[in-house]
Amino acid sequence: MRRAVLFGKPLKRRHSVAMHDAAFEAFGVDARYELAEVDENQLREMVPIARDERWLGFQITAPHKRAIMPLLDEVEDAAREIGAVNSVEVTHHGRLVGFNTDTAGFVTALTTQLGFDIAGSTVVVAGAGGVGHAVVHGILSNKAAQVTVLDLDVRDVERLTDEFAAVGTIEPMAFDDPRVAGRLGAADLFVNATSVGMLTKGPVVPVSQLRNDACVFDVVYIPAQTELVKQARAAGLKAVNGGEMLVAQAATAFMRWTGLEDPTEVMRAAVMPLLEAEITGP
Repeated sequence: MRRAVLFGKPLKRRHSVAMHDAAFEAFGVDARYELAEVDENQLREMVPIARDERWLGFQITAPHKRAIMPLLDEVEDAAREIGAVNSVEVTHHGRLVGFNTDTAGFVTALTTQLGFDIAGSTVVVAGAGGVGHAVVHGILSNKAAQVTVLDLDVRDVERLTDEFAAVGTIEPMAFDDPRVAGRLGAADLFVNATSVGMLTKGPVVPVSQLRNDACVFDVVYIPAQTELVKQARAAGLKAVNGGEMLVAQAATAFMRWTGLEDPTEVMRAAVMPLLEAEITGP
């Protein structure tokens, strides 16, 4: 039996296990997906073990998405630009190649769920952290016309602006900047790439400031309907959460590891009961 492992700390949810194990079974792959809660020193010890041919690959979540990069044989250009690796393929002779599925997951979900075309659009993103890096990279790579990124400390966005200078142009702005209302009012798309909605209730920005034909994408998927999504839908806006992004990320890694066809339908069916449980409770 082959292995795929998720490294991180803490690891409290089994969404990835449910999706990958269902796909392995459906496609006849003799493999299992495991969770391994490790600190950075333990991660360093596990990397040589992963070179074994019985490993399909592994994934990395917080807080190790940057720490894993120097331990690999190769980091693909997009992941290096984003500054984070969340998936690794074990190739021939135990070579470890790092890539990032966050951007692909976001763009896929945005396209399939909202039918949104990034090219030429005006976008406002809240959050310059890890997920924000991947979201903004996807938006810039797909040729948005105007991208404004908001955060509590504008210096965090300015660092992101410098890091992505070769990919595209970002307008950095703090949440309390008086120009924010105008940027929201002009946006075709607003993306929440923060933990607001999961760790705190608020809608991140006032939904009333968005255009009545704007689209809203919230990367948070627990709870399924954040206050942002709830208020946006009540206002008649197209709004979705990060559930489909979660599935698309997993499907991208599965196809890379196995060379098989898209397992999205299988993975979605497997994870839906877990996502619904987050709504209804035990």
